[in-house]
Amino acid sequence: MSLRGVVFKVCVAIAAGALALALCPTLPAANGQAAAQPGQAAKQLGTIQAISGNMLTLTTDSGAQVTVQVPDGVRIVRVEPGQTTLKDATPIHLADLQPGDRILISGRLSDDSKSLIAAFVVAMKHTDVQARQEREREEWQKGVGGLVSAVDPVAGTITISETTPAGKRSVTIETTKATSFRRYAPDSVKFDDAKPSSIDAIKPGDQVRARGERNADGSEFAAQAIVSGSFRNIAGTVVSTNPAANTLTVKDLATKKSVIVKIAPDSDVRKLPQQVAEFMAMRLRGKGPGGRPNEPGGATHRPTGAPPSGAMANHRGGPGGPMEHNGAPDFQQILNRMPRAQIADLQKGDAVMIVSTEGAKTGAVTAITLVAGVEPILEAPGGAMTLSPWSLGGAPSTGDETGGGMPQR
Repeated sequence: MSLRGVVFKVCVAIAAGALALALCPTLPAANGQAAAQPGQAAKQLGTIQAISGNMLTLTTDSGAQVTVQVPDGVRIVRVEPGQTTLKDATPIHLADLQPGDRILISGRLSDDSKSLIAAFVVAMKHTDVQARQEREREEWQKGVGGLVSAVDPVAGTITISETTPAGKRSVTIETTKATSFRRYAPDSVKFDDAKPSSIDAIKPGDQVRARGERNADGSEFAAQAIVSGSFRNIAGTVVSTNPAANTLTVKDLATKKSVIVKIAPDSDVRKLPQQVAEFMAMRLRGKGPGGRPNEPGGATHRPTGAPPSGAMANHRGGPGGPMEHNGAPDFQQILNRMPRAQIADLQKGDAVMIVSTEGAKTGAVTAITLVAGVEPILEAPGGAMTLSPWSLGGAPSTGDETGGGMPQR
């Protein structure tokens, strides 16, 4: 499964190993190599890479390549994404399988220990999984996200601060025993590394995004799924870069201290063209492209150079396009249109905005998103512009919701 971070590139993904084990607790070998002894029972979960005759090449969720023999007469069934049992499974033939399909193989290790001989195959069509993912992205975008102000595990409620066109408001997220929880690891930008969690792990100051149903006035939200994490926003200037180590040192404008920022393979690094940054800064000052005040109300002012106030605050993903209704730019939507950059593109003195993991005891943080070329934005006298840890339009997705996990046999 792959959901970039997160933040919650939520990632959007198809069953990671942890989710496979959670959904298939009877499959201890489902995410690893096949059993070591010839003839021993084994199970594998992954994606078909190639098909040749009755041989499949499978990439498991741990990244291993497994060759699978499918003898004549082996039962093969297809299930729809989201199914948790084989009650409604449809029998299919080997010829119906295609590269990209998700499959769960039950079988035994061959005598030469080089392949898995299938005894039963459960498949999910890749186009069905993709269609379900897209629907869930839309559902997450219609959800709610913000900075946690209070948590009541007994009542099962989480209170967050949400940014709306009319300003900030408090929203109560209501959970039940059926609500699924996942939480990002402290030093990982991968949703694959997020762990099943609970409401007890969520604390004030954390950020959450929920999928579910909002009440009529928007003050309450019934959550079907919640993804959470502790993230840090940094606005500052580059002190130095170390391309060999994929790190840079940034002076945080808020704390006046230097922080080491790691750039991981999944980190999203962008550099704004000057005219784009100036346009966004103009909007933050409460003026439109023609120098007219924005309607209605203009931007909310904050001190020059103040850091963003919560990585989700302006992440709305609604139909209003790249600008919020109050005239302030929806930074995330504009950012998604910008070309990617490399650490080599960053220079000493560049102004950057970063959303990162909270960081371990070493003090270093791992960048989820880093945007350079933001000098005009940091100098603008107003606007709560923030980056979001959730990627792909604010649509984090988990394996049990994308249908990437397979039902038990």
